Amino acid sequence: MENQQKFSNSKEVIAFLAESFPNCFSLEGEAKPLKIGIFQELSERLKEDERVSKTLLRSSLRHYTNSWRYLHSVKEGAFRVDLDGKQDAAIEKEHAEHALVQLNESKAKVAEKRKEQNAKNQADKKSYKENNENAGKSKFKGTKVVKKKQTKLPTPEKLSESDMVAGTEVTVKVGKAPLPATITEVSKDGIHVQLQTGMIVKVDADKLRLARSKR
Repeated sequence: MENQQKFSNSKEVIAFLAESFPNCFSLEGEAKPLKIGIFQELSERLKEDERVSKTLLRSSLRHYTNSWRYLHSVKEGAFRVDLDGKQDAAIEKEHAEHALVQLNESKAKVAEKRKEQNAKNQADKKSYKENNENAGKSKFKGTKVVKKKQTKLPTPEKLSESDMVAGTEVTVKVGKAPLPATITEVSKDGIHVQLQTGMIVKVDADKLRLARSKR
């Protein structure tokens, strides 16, 4: 281990783990769910390797297990593996559901950022076009440039009592992003809704909004 340079980021550590434990970690293709407590096993196996600090190892594992590829692998009934690829415990339903929520939230965040970037690009293009048009029209006196008013989408409505019935299409706030869903059952302790993924969750009425009608 002499004169070996320490790893400086998660990408380098994950590549090292995939090379050192190929039956457990991978860089592409279908990922394998990791055994609970894998960090402790890694710390023990790599305790003589000075290239990897525990802090960087922990953040690298977090980066790996938060990736879409990994979250796709966490499904109920699938088996976790240890560092040598040996089968460990089966994934429980609550762990699979939690991974699905994480995956949906992550995808929603990426979609929102992409939407904001596209809107910014469109605004920049529009501003550039208007500036060019104004520069040309400024040669003619009395010419006015009329700007179109931007209409704002109405704020989603809260559910009334008449809306709280099975079959009503709504949006439900799971995490930070609202997701489309359909009410399946209304009970005293909450409202059950089915997400587009097929998963059914129980939520309070104040987390629901009527879905906008498509035109």
